[in-house]
Amino acid sequence: MTAELVRGQNHPLSQARLEIRIAAGTPVVAGATLGDEHGTVHGVEWVVHPGAPTLPGLEVSRQAAADHRLAVDLGAMPEAVHRVHVLLALPSAGGPVRFGAVASPFVAVTGLDGTELAGYTITGLDAESAVVALELYRRQGAWKVRAVGQGYAGGLTELLTDQGLPQAHQLANTIHEAVAQGLARAVTPPARTADGDRARQTATPAPGPEQGASATQGASGAVPPQPLSPYGTQPPGTPPQPTTPNGSPASGTSQPASSYGAQGAPAAGGPPTGPTQVPAVGSAAQPPAPTAGGPIDYSHPRRQNAAPPPPPPVAPPVQPGQPARPVAGDATGWSMDERLYNQVWGMFEDLARSTAAYRSAVDFADSRMEKELDAALADPRNRIGGQGDAAREAARAKYAQLVEQARAAYDRDLGQLTAESEVVEPALPLAYARWDNPVWHGYRVPFEAPMAVRMGDLHLPECPELRIPMLIRLPLERGLWIDSGAAESLDGSFLDSHELHGLAMDTAVALAARLLAVHPAGDYTLHVIDPAGSGAQALAPLVWTGVLAAPPAVGAGGVADVLARLTERVDLVQMAVRGGAADSLPPGLDTSEQLLIVNDFPHGFDDRAVTQLRYLADEGPSVGVHLMMVADREEASAYGPLLDPLWRSLMRLTPVPDDHLADPWVGHAWTYEPALVPPGSQVVHQVLNQVAEARTKYT
Repeated sequence: MTAELVRGQNHPLSQARLEIRIAAGTPVVAGATLGDEHGTVHGVEWVVHPGAPTLPGLEVSRQAAADHRLAVDLGAMPEAVHRVHVLLALPSAGGPVRFGAVASPFVAVTGLDGTELAGYTITGLDAESAVVALELYRRQGAWKVRAVGQGYAGGLTELLTDQGLPQAHQLANTIHEAVAQGLARAVTPPARTADGDRARQTATPAPGPEQGASATQGASGAVPPQPLSPYGTQPPGTPPQPTTPNGSPASGTSQPASSYGAQGAPAAGGPPTGPTQVPAVGSAAQPPAPTAGGPIDYSHPRRQNAAPPPPPPVAPPVQPGQPARPVAGDATGWSMDERLYNQVWGMFEDLARSTAAYRSAVDFADSRMEKELDAALADPRNRIGGQGDAAREAARAKYAQLVEQARAAYDRDLGQLTAESEVVEPALPLAYARWDNPVWHGYRVPFEAPMAVRMGDLHLPECPELRIPMLIRLPLERGLWIDSGAAESLDGSFLDSHELHGLAMDTAVALAARLLAVHPAGDYTLHVIDPAGSGAQALAPLVWTGVLAAPPAVGAGGVADVLARLTERVDLVQMAVRGGAADSLPPGLDTSEQLLIVNDFPHGFDDRAVTQLRYLADEGPSVGVHLMMVADREEASAYGPLLDPLWRSLMRLTPVPDDHLADPWVGHAWTYEPALVPPGSQVVHQVLNQVAEARTKYT
């Protein structure tokens, strides 16, 4: 049965070898880009187009035509490839200049026998001259297809730039020149196999750390010679170099990876990690094939500079036709923590796009019913008798059918994500786990900081029971503002201001305790400013266990003292780093990460203190000084527009569920729930006691 997709909707693929058939009313250029799990294209060698028509697992047409058949072998895709975007563009030499002037293109995914698996008509295009038609993406070891239909008025250059390709303009010119000059027609057509199918290249194993990009590429049939890329020395058919999770070269290359990653918050950007490509575990590294005039590799063929990471867990076998069972940690990554982090953000993105597809389908059904009702009322013959009632009933029945179909597809996706959440949540490490997770009962002070920390949970109104952990990369790139102002809860009730302020302080203490617990002993220092002492009850766990650097600062004098010391630290570290003299810092300077909790702002703050606070918010994160404000914005507005930049520079969190966060893909309003400690639980006291004990031994 063929799945007729609408924009944003996805569909599982049951076959690995496919054809993508394109029908357009005018000659179009077809191509594809290979992306990592976030859709980033890392170089021109990740793009297949008429000038370079073949890559492992993918082959496109060498010329512009009204009909195309793209050959795809998902089983032959390199491990670093998680997304394949199918592109269409209008040729630059003559013909229409925008898709709005031609018939809507139709794209179908079929099996090798021609059976159509999914179809998508790209509608709504106007001034666009290039469009991302489909996306094939890898999820839990299986592949799916998603209807995209994202158009670009700037053509191929804008499209490739949007996918992160730095040489987008040059490559777009190369593609149009290849089509205009007929370069591809000068290449001998590929040989055909016995069954009449196109010869396709087999998957190339990821090169080891000492192999580089010189590893040869196997093929199952005759492979046409690959022209050298005009932007580098790698031919288009060569797989990319192995990379670390943040996109930098893997071990054995000349560029070290940065210790600082991008922050992955819904309000600040999407998931931050990049592709990971590693050699098969247990396989011997083969020496690279000698090339004429190339450098000689004297490295031992069986010696590696770094051990590859363990293989990801394998899903248990299932009955034919049943979806694959989810497995915790089956995403890419060099460690289990990184795999779970990537898997959580994959769940977040899948839920966002599945919900967008469902909402789009409901909107389409609603608009279609309105049009049909308007058409029925516009006919005078339907205004009397039973014809009008019958037309209205038919329109409503069609609307109900479309909504039911959309909900069925949405429920199918929710079922898969719920099953995945049920296996991922219990497997999360300390930094990602809720406070009620049993993993906290076996807490031990870690020897290294994690890559991220859990700030709470996120969910959407269509599926409130499905909670996605909100993971933020470490070290923090933005401070936090925990809003203690009056707010209306999601159930319509108003909370008492005193009660809300207490919940805000509980949220701040829970987050601070988590940050202390996930860092090694002595690597995180906590300061508290409580001018009026109103947070004494909530701060008691931090004070009694002795994890604070000093007792909470009270009064205007205490505020001035803490801010002066932290401001001086930021100045000294900045000057040392800029001057290249990091070893010349004063001997008594605390070089650990610093977190400042500010309660009851602006009580006890004068103009100088406010200026220092803004300075810490702007300059502190770059040198390890972080800010956590617990304040009511309405009360802070007494300082006028002076504090608006401070408010905008911090990430706003709430002590009660609130839908104020938006994702960067489709702009959903996500409901945030803080990661609070269960009532009556002593887990925070137990954890902080171990932190204080380890700190005493460390110092």
